[in-house]
Amino acid sequence: MKIRYLTMVAAVALLGACSSDETATATKAQTVAPPPPPPAMTERGIVAGSEEDFVKNVGDRIRFDFDKSSVKPEYKDLLVKWSDFLKKYPADALTIEGYCDDRGTEEYNLALGDRRANAVKEFLVGQGVAATRLKTISYGKDRPEVAGDNEAAWAANRRAVGVIGQ
Repeated sequence: MKIRYLTMVAAVALLGACSSDETATATKAQTVAPPPPPPAMTERGIVAGSEEDFVKNVGDRIRFDFDKSSVKPEYKDLLVKWSDFLKKYPADALTIEGYCDDRGTEEYNLALGDRRANAVKEFLVGQGVAATRLKTISYGKDRPEVAGDNEAAWAANRRAVGVIGQ
């Protein structure tokens, strides 16, 4: 008999716990965080701080002279814009890819591409960008932007490219 009585009391308590109370529901709804806002869009419909924003609104590449890894004076203003972009979007990281034209050995061009990428990195660090947000990689002559064995193609392939990532 006592077991039956206890079972009935437990069932009533369980049903009471399942009933809804409007004020409890309202309180629960208020404590749930609202969804985050969508990423900001630029006037061109590009997500602010994205790779597309960087490429279209800042510019993602600089060029080098033959067999050189020093940043040319005409690209310093662009690299300042890279720095400003990275400061504006502190969650972004940047990979700097170094490239060469197809003249020279594979080993030499990998080393030259590395020096080019690091020259850009050093410039950005000098502008106040944390080195931990910058990664460098050299592709040497393996990924030409322009095919051809002429000065125009070679000049286009001597470059450093910035790639935004998280």
